[in-house]
Amino acid sequence: MNKVINASGRMTILGVSTLSPEVLDGISYGGGHYFEMAKLYEQAGIAIAKRCRTENAMITNSASASIVLAIAGLITKDDPYAVEHLHKVSQHLPNEMIIMKGHNVDYGAPIETMVYLAGAKLKEVGYANGCSLTHLESAISNSTIGVLFVKSHHCVQKNMPSLEDVSAICKEKGIPLIVDAAAEEQIDGYSELADLIVFSGSKAIEGPSSGILAGKNKYIHYASLHRSYIGRAMKVGKETVFGLLAAIEQYGKKTLSGEDQKRILQQMDVLNNIPGVKVDVIQDEAGREIYRSRLFVNPSIAACSAMDVVQSLKAGEIPIYTRDYHANEGHIDIDPRPLLEGDIEYITMRLQEILGG
Repeated sequence: MNKVINASGRMTILGVSTLSPEVLDGISYGGGHYFEMAKLYEQAGIAIAKRCRTENAMITNSASASIVLAIAGLITKDDPYAVEHLHKVSQHLPNEMIIMKGHNVDYGAPIETMVYLAGAKLKEVGYANGCSLTHLESAISNSTIGVLFVKSHHCVQKNMPSLEDVSAICKEKGIPLIVDAAAEEQIDGYSELADLIVFSGSKAIEGPSSGILAGKNKYIHYASLHRSYIGRAMKVGKETVFGLLAAIEQYGKKTLSGEDQKRILQQMDVLNNIPGVKVDVIQDEAGREIYRSRLFVNPSIAACSAMDVVQSLKAGEIPIYTRDYHANEGHIDIDPRPLLEGDIEYITMRLQEILGG
């Protein structure tokens, strides 16, 4: 199989992250020994919770699975019959999950699919171009089991309530708040705001494919009761547990600073010499400490359009994947975080070939 260059970010379609030797050693250790899995899950959850600064945590096979189990737990609580017969009884129990319309995104799968898989109903509030606290507050009813807040660059950013404001309303109304922070770099800044937090084990943490559900003891307990039922399809093996624990131990030690990211991207400045091309370094639209090169292509002057550039990069001997969400508007982004040694030079060379520099 040919490798590809990932200039898009920590994307599931490209394998998310590369694994460090420490993580690979953890996977090897876990895979080479036997464990009492119930105890291993419990002990690993405690260790991860300490790093996330929450009361408890559990490991799942993906962030999506963590969303499903979090919501399923809010429906059934600790009722053993409801846990075992989730989809038979969920429609007869309070099961409305509130989400702001601008947060109902497709991150590779529609987030609403995970809500429905958990046995809940999704209740959208606000509009695609904004939402108010009044919209949110007035939607809460006796059927409400929680609010789902998606912390992601995929979401509408303008005219939206802050996480802090949403958290305040949930606390006032006694409604559990789930924060989907799977795409975020920070894993220890949500415990005071949310009851349950969802992380990806393979994105910012750079561990094996996995998810983390962290939060208050009560809600983690509710979710964990589903391990032998709907959660059976979402379990992880011992090798994943030890790989993730190793990644948690390494978390933050090798993260590129904002200045390091800018330094790497400076090598693309040479592309400014090509007619119809402009390169700027821009910060992540959600305000995270992430910087990317934005390549603007004027098709009336340059050799081709931004859409053509995207396709040509993918069609090369070593395919290059960029952040191409706005290629139809004339620009693409290069994310330096997943790049390996020599990648930025190769990307720059290919862009010079394609654009005629």
